Amino acid sequence: MRRVKRDRSRGQAMVEFALIIPIFLLVVFGILDLGRAVYTYHTLNNAAREGARVAITDQTPTSIQSRAVERAVGVGATAADVTVDYRTAEAPDVPDSCAVRVGDPAETPVTCTVIVRVSNQFTAVTPIVGAILGVINLQGESSMVVQFGCWEPTIPCPATD
Repeated sequence: MRRVKRDRSRGQAMVEFALIIPIFLLVVFGILDLGRAVYTYHTLNNAAREGARVAITDQTPTSIQSRAVERAVGVGATAADVTVDYRTAEAPDVPDSCAVRVGDPAETPVTCTVIVRVSNQFTAVTPIVGAILGVINLQGESSMVVQFGCWEPTIPCPATD
């Protein structure tokens, strides 16, 4: 009699384990995906900050984009994901309110605010979580006041780094 009872409890434990393990693994991998999303968000913000740091002394678009992409480690950002916007203090909510003309010393954006945005699409690796959330658009943004107007090669820029 005892032997039958012990075999039943072993089978019961296996059934309970089989019911719980998928939920447990979903939670574990969901936590890993959340960690990846937080990493991506912080990396995009850091890349935008680094791009803005370059933009306050060097308004050459390729310099700004290359620094931001260089700092977006592991998220697959490209130069097309980086946008740069110059705004005046008089119209801070109007995009491109500070005119910046390529190489025109009269149109330097000194005292304007530069806003650098780096965007990326995040997809969860876990199939069920990915199907529920879909693609999430993440964006990092940083703004700083332009300190020096230059535009390579027309107007030389000071050394950055």
